[in-house]
Amino acid sequence: MPDKIILIAHRDLTVCGRFASALADARHTSVTATTAESAVAAAEDATHPVSLAIVDAGLRDDAVQWIRAIRVGRPGQYCPVLVFAGTVRSAADTRALLTVPVSGYINEHATTAQILPALAPHLFPASFDRRLSPRLSLGVPVSYRAGDSIATSVTLNVGRGGLAVRTLSPLTPGTVVAVKFRPPSAQADIEVQGRVVWADRKVGMGIQFERVSATNQLAIDRLSGVET
Repeated sequence: MPDKIILIAHRDLTVCGRFASALADARHTSVTATTAESAVAAAEDATHPVSLAIVDAGLRDDAVQWIRAIRVGRPGQYCPVLVFAGTVRSAADTRALLTVPVSGYINEHATTAQILPALAPHLFPASFDRRLSPRLSLGVPVSYRAGDSIATSVTLNVGRGGLAVRTLSPLTPGTVVAVKFRPPSAQADIEVQGRVVWADRKVGMGIQFERVSATNQLAIDRLSGVET
């Protein structure tokens, strides 16, 4: 799965840099902009298609119009847009942004460690929206390796794009892991490579599949009830 390209548009280069650094740790590419015009130009650049835009609503007075232009980007393509919460000036502006529509808000003062978990539902919606990626509640043993560390646990659910693992010691979002599990009645283990996209010490962590063989993908699709 190719890395995502995220547009970060904010008047403060420090904010842009902090968000870009967090995304780079997860091997995503950032495009930064400090003006409304350069943000729109980046969104329209077909050579670097943007998967998500995070914007400063105060970069232009007509915020709704220019954020809508970012969301549309290239003809026929729609880019999810998040707004830095501190850049919204009034409740009226919040209501107006609902007409874009924007996908949500994020705190521009978030720490580097907080950024990826906050962005994960927007970068990997299929892992969080079961209407898009059906998930089968499934509790089977799973092992996962990150570098030289190996751990075992139990799955919470499995879908064609990823799985959730029950653990009180989740890995840091962005960590690449090799995962192995065996569904009920299966004759062989399913082995995939993925990346941690969310972590919650009260629940566990979510792993987005990135490298799956055709045979294993077929087995996962059948397991999760996806028609092929």
